[in-house]
Amino acid sequence: MGRAFEYRKARKMKRWGNMARVFTKLGKEITMAVKSGGPDSETNPRLRVLMQTAKKENMPKENVERAIKKATSKDFTDYKEMNYEGYGPFGIAVFVETATDNTTRTVANVRSYFNKHGGSLGTSGSLEFLFDHKCVFHIVKKEGLPLEDLELELIDYGVDEVGEEEGEIILYGDFAQNSTIQKYLEDNGYEITSSEFVRIPNDVKDVTPEQRETIEKLIEKIEEDDDVQNVFHNMKEDDSASAG
Repeated sequence: MGRAFEYRKARKMKRWGNMARVFTKLGKEITMAVKSGGPDSETNPRLRVLMQTAKKENMPKENVERAIKKATSKDFTDYKEMNYEGYGPFGIAVFVETATDNTTRTVANVRSYFNKHGGSLGTSGSLEFLFDHKCVFHIVKKEGLPLEDLELELIDYGVDEVGEEEGEIILYGDFAQNSTIQKYLEDNGYEITSSEFVRIPNDVKDVTPEQRETIEKLIEKIEEDDDVQNVFHNMKEDDSASAG
């Protein structure tokens, strides 16, 4: 198991802790996918994979339909995707992805969270190099296909890590290869159950339990904001918390 899977194990415990947050986030992603590629999942690959993700996360069908309808309403402009980067306490890098209909409100809020919790917001692009931007696909395992063979099959399409977890195959690839990987999987009869984008830190920093508590307060505060889709950081995860 490579770096991506170590990272995944650490995040998995808390990632979907709050279902309402998950549904809000997925709803926004669906709305944006419809706005850019149309409401027909047959002709919109991004929407297609998001609908599978919503199903896997038990998101109610009416929530999905509402998100699609929102994108096609004449009053809706669109969410703007904005990233914010800064340092939390003790020099921990924090990367915030947002989808917002009011960037002025969002940047003011994010800046205030950093300031109130002993951090500082940096300039756009200042910390991006500290993280690898990856796409992640969960697929149903095919009978009789060894993992090594699948990895060899997919390496030319931008997949750089393959693993198995709870009967599912998980693929990590370069963010820019997302649509190529999805097309290959669909064309070759692989069932995609969900997909997401993550930023994996190139290097992680050790912190004391007390420092962790302070940093987590900042991260939790940012995550509570309705405009925030994801928060990534380079703090080494708590081994005791992810051991289960």
